[in-house]
Amino acid sequence: MNPDRPIFVIGCPRSGTTMLQLMLHSHERIAVPPETRFLLQAYYHRRVHGDMRDADNRRRLAEWIVTDKTTKFRELGLDRKAYVRKVVEGPGSLGSVTGEAFRAYAERFGKPRWGDKRPSYFKHVGLLLRLFPDAQFVHLVRDGRDCVASLKEMPWYTHDVFHAIANWAEAIDHGRRYAAALPADSYHEMRYERLTADPEGELGKLCAFLGEEYDPAMCEPRRMATTAVPAHKVWHSNTHNEITPARVGSWADRLEPWEISLCETVLGRRLRAYGYELSDAGPASSRHLLTYRRVAAKRALSTVRQRSRDRFNQLREPGPLPAMLTSGQLSMARVPRQRIPDRELTSR
Repeated sequence: MNPDRPIFVIGCPRSGTTMLQLMLHSHERIAVPPETRFLLQAYYHRRVHGDMRDADNRRRLAEWIVTDKTTKFRELGLDRKAYVRKVVEGPGSLGSVTGEAFRAYAERFGKPRWGDKRPSYFKHVGLLLRLFPDAQFVHLVRDGRDCVASLKEMPWYTHDVFHAIANWAEAIDHGRRYAAALPADSYHEMRYERLTADPEGELGKLCAFLGEEYDPAMCEPRRMATTAVPAHKVWHSNTHNEITPARVGSWADRLEPWEISLCETVLGRRLRAYGYELSDAGPASSRHLLTYRRVAAKRALSTVRQRSRDRFNQLREPGPLPAMLTSGQLSMARVPRQRIPDRELTSR
């Protein structure tokens, strides 16, 4: 297995993906930064940015990434000028320009491998594979009722409980499709409940999937919380504590009775498929079901429209997309790469 494949952590928001990010970042060979906001934007505006084989276009895109406040580049702690210079001197593809930021982040910690965590990436696995064809995906699944209860309490979550329920359903349905379609060495599913109950065992399985040796430091992610979790994200305060399954099943005290009924009516089949037991809350009211179905239909229509727009844009790509930064990417692009001894990879 290639020793430098990108790793993407996906899942419904509030599934524990930040905890998993810190676990991966604790590994001696892997660096996973705080969430950024430039990868998807760069992809969907690729026609505006132009052909990345043109060094001037690469420079303009890199300068947007480092200066625009929405990109969160400043949270990577990188030298802006150094990043822009590397992009201009680097390979001419969109994946290379965006991937260079993550590679530079890994180099900041002396690590040869990078990852990225953003829950909503579960909707964009195909897109990410266009940019990083050798990527590996880790999908963290948590009881949908706990996810809904947690989303309700987040200051940044502007939607209602109906959207929260639909979000979890979408994450599960996407995951099932990826599990069936992607190679076994590209997609790995984890359960939040098992991870918090037996972190060493579950992380050992994760490392086997990634082709890495297990690192015991992964079981102490709180040591990395001050480094890889921005201080202003107070909703991630639990990441500064030891791993615990204490929050498992807390939905029973955090959701209203009608919300539990709606969750179990709508998500029951999916919950049971993952071994989650249902309560005796009873069926949801027809009024709540109708509201949920309208929300789910509207979200589905939005997704279809986005996919249609992207398929149309793919007919007129402004330039190459796949990154040419890792050994696997270079091999796929048929670009020779000077071999780096294993001892150098592990000592960076």
